[in-house]
Amino acid sequence: MTAAVGLSRRGWRVTVCERGSALTGIGAGIVLAPNALRALESIGLGPDPWAGDALPCQVGLRTPDGTWLSRSDSGAVSARYGLSARAVHRGFLIDTLAAALPAGVVHLGVSVTGVDDAGDAVAVRTSAGDLRADVVLAADGIHSALRGQLFPGHRGLRHAGEAGWRAVLSGAGLPAQQAAETWGRGERFGVVPLADGRVYVYATTVRGPGARPADHHAELTRRFGAWHDPIPELLDRLNQRGPDPVGILHHDFLELAAPLPRFHAGRVALLGDAAHAMTPNMGQGGCQAIEDAVVAAHLLASADDVPAALAAYTKARLRRTTRISRRSRRIGELARISHPLAASIRNLAVRATPQALSLRALDTVLGWQPPSAPANANANANANLNVKE
Repeated sequence: MTAAVGLSRRGWRVTVCERGSALTGIGAGIVLAPNALRALESIGLGPDPWAGDALPCQVGLRTPDGTWLSRSDSGAVSARYGLSARAVHRGFLIDTLAAALPAGVVHLGVSVTGVDDAGDAVAVRTSAGDLRADVVLAADGIHSALRGQLFPGHRGLRHAGEAGWRAVLSGAGLPAQQAAETWGRGERFGVVPLADGRVYVYATTVRGPGARPADHHAELTRRFGAWHDPIPELLDRLNQRGPDPVGILHHDFLELAAPLPRFHAGRVALLGDAAHAMTPNMGQGGCQAIEDAVVAAHLLASADDVPAALAAYTKARLRRTTRISRRSRRIGELARISHPLAASIRNLAVRATPQALSLRALDTVLGWQPPSAPANANANANANLNVKE
């Protein structure tokens, strides 16, 4: 959706094929870090759409008894990077992007099954018939069909050793929440207040592929019910059985087993999880997809040579996303430590790291600057995007 907005505002005629029958509020929360907000601003989406409460002044890492291992002042983050992060519901983000598109761009209930690149154009095979496109940007998710077509010899996905739960709760009647992640031994619980007053919660545990508890709430209570406040109260809210029950999402953590050799082939390029599925340990999966989109839109803005523009896209994005993916994987390895002594040593190391050093280590991630491109005429070109939330 971000790519569609960026391209349409640069003169392209865009078709978005969405397999879902409606643009519903699927998913949970997403933190729009300064790099993502900067990217959205570069295509005319900011700052007004993200008005609301920024992340609280204190964010950090805790132990199950409530002890703070590290705390960062979001004011310092704003001063360093020029923007304060915003946490929003993914449904709100999708609605905002959809509202920025011309009428008729999004085709619901249309799945893309493959592409045939003839060199001068691409035939896009969809459930509603074939489309012709000058360029195809495939954002069809972690199980991308087009990634498999473009790179049939790639190793594909691997299980990252964890599974996670996510939910969004009402914040009514709760005291102001601090954004924090709590690390136990092989388990984590995160609390993120959203800009609209709701609370995004998530939890992770070391778990093999395909394992599913019979009762998600009972499992969460068993694992985290004795942890520090406000976790027990939030778990109680997860058990809401009234007219508006809380939906709990549960997924295995998957990532690409190895980086792709490139993000494009001819006139087709991959974006987001389709290109660089990563673990969620840095909260950068969605942010990197947004970066992908604005870079692709910039490079295609006035491109006479689409394959060359997509080769430049690979050059701009592959190394950066690979580094962030690896960094996220390393953080996950630390979080999965379950031996008591090793976990104590990890916690001591985190506590001993100065805040300034921790913040400076994020410069290459949060300090990213989007390219700038004029909104110019390419009005006779057609772009097709296969988009899945």
